[in-house]
Amino acid sequence: MKNIRRFARPEFYLAMFTGAMGILNLFSAAIPAVQTRLAIIRLVFPFEVRAGTRLATAFAGFALILLASGIFRRKRAAWLVTLPVLIISAIFHLIKGLDFEEATISLVLIILLVIFRNRFTARSDPPTIRRGLIVLVIAIAFVLMYGSLGLFFLEKHFSVRYSFEEALNQTLLMFFYYKPPSIVPLTRYGTFFVDSIYVLGIVVIGYALLAVLSPVILREAARDIDCERAERIVKEHGRTVLARFALFREKKYYFSQGGSVISFVVNNGVAVVLGDPIGPQSDAGETIREFSVFCAFNDWIPAYYQTLPDYLEQYRSAGLRWLKLGEEAIVPLAGFQLTGGEMKSLRTSVNKMTRLGFSQSVLGPPHAPEILDELEVISNEWMLERNGKEMKFSMGWFDRAYLNTTPILIIKDETGKAVAFANLVNEYQNNEIAVDLMRHRSDAPAGVMDYLFVSMLTYARDTGFATFNLGLSGLAGVGEASEDPAIEKAMHFIYRTVNTAYNFKGLHNFKQKFNPTWEPRYLVYPGLQNLARVALAVSAVSS
Repeated sequence: MKNIRRFARPEFYLAMFTGAMGILNLFSAAIPAVQTRLAIIRLVFPFEVRAGTRLATAFAGFALILLASGIFRRKRAAWLVTLPVLIISAIFHLIKGLDFEEATISLVLIILLVIFRNRFTARSDPPTIRRGLIVLVIAIAFVLMYGSLGLFFLEKHFSVRYSFEEALNQTLLMFFYYKPPSIVPLTRYGTFFVDSIYVLGIVVIGYALLAVLSPVILREAARDIDCERAERIVKEHGRTVLARFALFREKKYYFSQGGSVISFVVNNGVAVVLGDPIGPQSDAGETIREFSVFCAFNDWIPAYYQTLPDYLEQYRSAGLRWLKLGEEAIVPLAGFQLTGGEMKSLRTSVNKMTRLGFSQSVLGPPHAPEILDELEVISNEWMLERNGKEMKFSMGWFDRAYLNTTPILIIKDETGKAVAFANLVNEYQNNEIAVDLMRHRSDAPAGVMDYLFVSMLTYARDTGFATFNLGLSGLAGVGEASEDPAIEKAMHFIYRTVNTAYNFKGLHNFKQKFNPTWEPRYLVYPGLQNLARVALAVSAVSS
């Protein structure tokens, strides 16, 4: 229903109308004029002018096709460029053959664009526009020089030998006239050279128009005052592990009027939000709507990554959809112990590590540099062995400033050498603690990760936390029910068949050993047509 309403908006039909007008221009430029009308035009305009307007009409059609996407995205710059292109197009339709029909359609579209002018509020990226205009000027100069030098030096390929001034004039004429009769190629290379001038012109115009249509790019880091404001809100209202990661310096912030904050990054025109809005729960719906308007103004697509189920109806009301990403493993700590048959494998691992002389300790921040040096060796070895990259969006990475804000649990062997570690993250208002980085040496004995996790859960229980967050189990519980959408069923197929490459099931089974409760997490996005673009943006920002 939301997609139907999206396509019922005026900009959708104006974009379709603009694209159709561009196609009509291309056909009109190629089709001969009506002879009775042409006879009248011949009395007013010479052949060169009429031929030039045909080329200009074709270029205008090409421009309108490109501008249609900007009209659909409500780009103010696209609206400003489309109007003069349509005006010029209407005039040229009359000059080239008294094509009243095409000129009338152009006029109707101009009137409609003026009527709905207040719909076009989305900004473009000023630096990209400036770069596009600079490139346009340089490219025009280059094409002029390229054509002039070619006509001057490639004399044997043309029927006329030009002076440099004449070659420059002929190249200028080509900007308004498709293949002037004075330029007669004698060879295939000469024909290729003339065509290449037009190809360069089309590429230049296309690049300049795409620069006009580009979304806003955030180049500057968040201001210190914004970071401090976000930190205050997160400490007061944060209730997931993602709240801590929302404070990383590469994030940008949107503050709602109701006192909430949204932490996001922009990639390829997609504003990827980390989790749900953080703030008063009563303000969530309004914050989501405000952020959608903010994204539309900047020509971004809003997407929310790893959201709770709490605000799904608010997302729906804002015209957004969602799909399940997986389930997060939450371990209740009140009854956590290693007794019973279900804990046999964990008990065996812990007993083995104890017999081997392994021990654990929890260090509070800040940490001594020599300790971080030792842990960094473990981290680098871990990353090298997996040929991976740090995930810097929805989790932390080995950054000393960040680690110096969290407790670290270290596993040591019988010699006192660190063999594994994990850092722990508090969830502010939620009486829950979560694990972030988990790393061990390549020569660590089997069972060390069991020992590491049992040590963390025991520490969290004894410290007074109610639950322990083991993190997201990707694709777990996705697409298993008959009523689940087709896209989630396709993801379930990946979960079952591509497990050998990504070990989805292995990670899930490891967490299952701790008897957690499983809570769903979602990706919220604006319509199925945007899902691929959102998925690529999430993948890009996560790595």
